[in-house]
Amino acid sequence: MSQQPPAAPATESTVTTVAPPGDWWRDAVIYQVYPRSFADSNGDGMGDLEGVRSRLPYLRDLGVDAVWLSPFYASPQADAGYDVADYRAVDAMFGNLLDADALIREAHELGLRVIVDLVPNHSSDQHEWFKRALAEGQGSPLRERYHFRPGNGENGELPPNDWESIFGGPAWTRVTEPDGTPGDWYLHLFAPEQPDLNWEHPAVGDEFRSILRFWLDMGVDGFRIDVAHGLVKADGLPDLGDHDQLKLLGNDVMPFFDQDGVHAIYRQWRLILDEYSGERIFVAEAWTPTVERTARYVRPDELHQAFNFQYLGTDWDAKELREVIDRTLDAMRPVGAPATWVLSNHDVTRHATRFANPPGLGTQIRTAGDRELGLARARAATLLMLALPGSAYVYQGEELGLPDVVDLPDEVRQDPAYFRGAGQDGFRDGCRVPIPWTRDGSSYGFGGGGSWLPQPESWGELSVQAQEGVAGSTLELYRSALRVRREQPDLGAGDSVEWLLAPEGVLAFRRGEFVCVANTTGEAVTTPAYGRLLLGSAEITERGGEARVPADTTVWWTTA
Repeated sequence: MSQQPPAAPATESTVTTVAPPGDWWRDAVIYQVYPRSFADSNGDGMGDLEGVRSRLPYLRDLGVDAVWLSPFYASPQADAGYDVADYRAVDAMFGNLLDADALIREAHELGLRVIVDLVPNHSSDQHEWFKRALAEGQGSPLRERYHFRPGNGENGELPPNDWESIFGGPAWTRVTEPDGTPGDWYLHLFAPEQPDLNWEHPAVGDEFRSILRFWLDMGVDGFRIDVAHGLVKADGLPDLGDHDQLKLLGNDVMPFFDQDGVHAIYRQWRLILDEYSGERIFVAEAWTPTVERTARYVRPDELHQAFNFQYLGTDWDAKELREVIDRTLDAMRPVGAPATWVLSNHDVTRHATRFANPPGLGTQIRTAGDRELGLARARAATLLMLALPGSAYVYQGEELGLPDVVDLPDEVRQDPAYFRGAGQDGFRDGCRVPIPWTRDGSSYGFGGGGSWLPQPESWGELSVQAQEGVAGSTLELYRSALRVRREQPDLGAGDSVEWLLAPEGVLAFRRGEFVCVANTTGEAVTTPAYGRLLLGSAEITERGGEARVPADTTVWWTTA
């Protein structure tokens, strides 16, 4: 552990120190593994930690710097592991703590860092605290660790306020007391099986500081903080006064999201992390109204990175992309934090499918769209993302060009939002279908016993085996891009780009001796050939100092 004394917490309006340049996380490419859909070692149809461990060499060869693992903790799996019953145990479907230890150790031997999910906004209703709170009845001290409240109405039959669950319906559930009578209500911003923790109670903070140390002592290199914007609720839990609240998410500061009090928690956490050697990091999943508010989470004495959801939600449009790139870099520069860039994750439609559809449909799309167009744009968007200053995230399978599976039968769907009709469309299962490793087999190499969600017949030709070593394949494009990114000194970390003149619908920028051109239009364009061609998402023709850049194509050059 570091022997340096921790810095005193900063106030809301102050900045203490700026992290030194060159930290690994400033330009890291981090690969998200969704464990249940990555690799199955025991043939039960469900991915597991041993399966992940067996595929670590693939990730090393891909060229990523770190692996982020979605939750594998002990859980009833009401929300795919984001309902945690025991934060210090591995769920039996994924293995055990010895498997986690082996995975971390082998990843380090291969030069890969390991980031794990942390879920501090809510626990499972099967967590020991919550079970005791119910069993002990009204007045139980354990109820103070959650948000239990008496109901409104003559007999307490109405919820304590008008908040709605992100998954649809009221954000409150009434409990039956031990004597069989209707009792208090408890808050759950997500599923009823995910009661929100009360971060005003000191025991909650104590517990999570202990959990941090447990996994840091195991050797993890950092934490992705789930719902990082949600821990603190407005005093008094006031009514929101709007009954279409889901449409407000990401547009307004809500009484249950992005409250200023969360920042004191993260300053405390940062003191713990800084005790450990090895440059451990925090990554925030913080849905905020603006990237400027996101920047508040990554001030020098708080978290290291925050997901750039504004970028993820941007259509394949040059003007819109340039605007969000500029706003992101401008917001992160004053706090000394790297920008992050992400195109897909386990909660949104894969970008190969989003870009296959008309713009303006959002991040949850039910239609397959134009597959060829979507793949071309996805490849181009990837090269653009990897050319920008900062850190990038890759969601498992996007390096294979996988589309969303939009035609899953209703009877196989498992997203809890699907079963709450007033909420999200519940179609997150489409991006969680297990990825293909081989051309053939019951699950295309995922495991020996099928897969927990059915895979399309086309999966075999998109598999690692089908694309490995094939010039022009999406897998080889990713490998080449990540190799070039490492080799080019002007790529990776930084906080600015120099925009170049370009035709309408085209983005062109310089970073030192590196130049990137992204054609977001549906027609080929002619641009200067800026130097030695490094890589293109499609075939580029150069003649007489000019380059013909096809529609929906990104190109990299170096002037060195």
